[in-house]
Amino acid sequence: AAPAAVLRQALRNPIAGPALRDVVRPGQSVAIAVCDNTRPQPRQLMVPAVLDEISDVVRLEDLTVLVATGTHRANTPAELQAMLGPDVCRAVRVVNHDARDDSTLVWCGRHGNDVPVWLNREWVEADVRITTGFVEPHFFAGFSGGPKLVAPGLAGLATTLVLHDARRIGDPKATWGVIHGNPVHDDVRAIAAATGVDFAFDVLLNREQQIVAAFAGELFAMHDAACAAAKELAMAPVTDPYDIVVTTNAGYPLDQNLYQAVKGMSAAAEIVKPGGLIVCAAECRDGFPDHGSYREVLTSAASPQALLDDIASRSETVPDQWQVQIQARIQSKARVMVHSSYLAPDDLRAAHLEPADDVEQVVADALAAAGDTARVCVLPEGPQTIPYLVE
Repeated sequence: AAPAAVLRQALRNPIAGPALRDVVRPGQSVAIAVCDNTRPQPRQLMVPAVLDEISDVVRLEDLTVLVATGTHRANTPAELQAMLGPDVCRAVRVVNHDARDDSTLVWCGRHGNDVPVWLNREWVEADVRITTGFVEPHFFAGFSGGPKLVAPGLAGLATTLVLHDARRIGDPKATWGVIHGNPVHDDVRAIAAATGVDFAFDVLLNREQQIVAAFAGELFAMHDAACAAAKELAMAPVTDPYDIVVTTNAGYPLDQNLYQAVKGMSAAAEIVKPGGLIVCAAECRDGFPDHGSYREVLTSAASPQALLDDIASRSETVPDQWQVQIQARIQSKARVMVHSSYLAPDDLRAAHLEPADDVEQVVADALAAAGDTARVCVLPEGPQTIPYLVE
């Protein structure tokens, strides 16, 4: 009910390590990493909370907010205003990370399982580095937030391609809710540990994208506590798979494009029967999207299995191929239909998906075809409430 007080309390009483105010000293430069606009992070609350704690210790002109875009497109000035609020945009410098601009990156060595690490230069060269984000289950990194703000959030393209390569993503432990032993998250943690984060700040959100808890302090202790709370909040055990699973990508901003909507499909794939049906409702106002190579790769083969075979045969991956691999794996297991306001039926068919004009009718027809014992599961929040099978 009082989010500002919850945020302030977390910053002043961290899970581990010193309070935020004790981390900074006068004259230091400070970089604050935030999620881009494909994530519903409450940046307009979290960043002012950070600034309120330290603005009388360090100068505002020494503060930089870095938008951890990963390999996504840059956020527009209007989007930044909406994400951070006009006061923050006026008070401090805001920079979009660009994974493809080598001039903005610095070499940090090889870490984890031989990952070549290039990171944003402004992040690396800052005296104090602060991550801010939110924690929810992630379909191949286990959970979001924490060290992911460093890599892939502020990493170069070459680094992200290795972190998200076919071998790592193909590992059974690269899935929802698994951090330790997950080859993707193990390397993400190794990069953050080797390059350094001075303070970390994450929140949990409800279905209305409101703050329900805040965690702060030393990166890994903070993130472990937040992940444990997120599992209780956002994961649900299921005893048997379903014939039909209806899912979403949790609405705007998460369902801006088909690339992101794969997460909702992946949540459904956890509990759909082999050969069953997944129906995903996602607006996709940003299309596939058209930037990057996702559409090109996704439509380059005759079937999902052909895509998987092609990925497996390559010695080097290409941008966006990890998302293609996950989508192809889902489609190899079940039929996938998509209800979208912005993707035409031919666009969906080119991506090996089936259009679903009327979700209610599609589900009714599928239940009738599957027989009297058929069951349907509905995931209204898609990737924000993750089912998992238990015996």
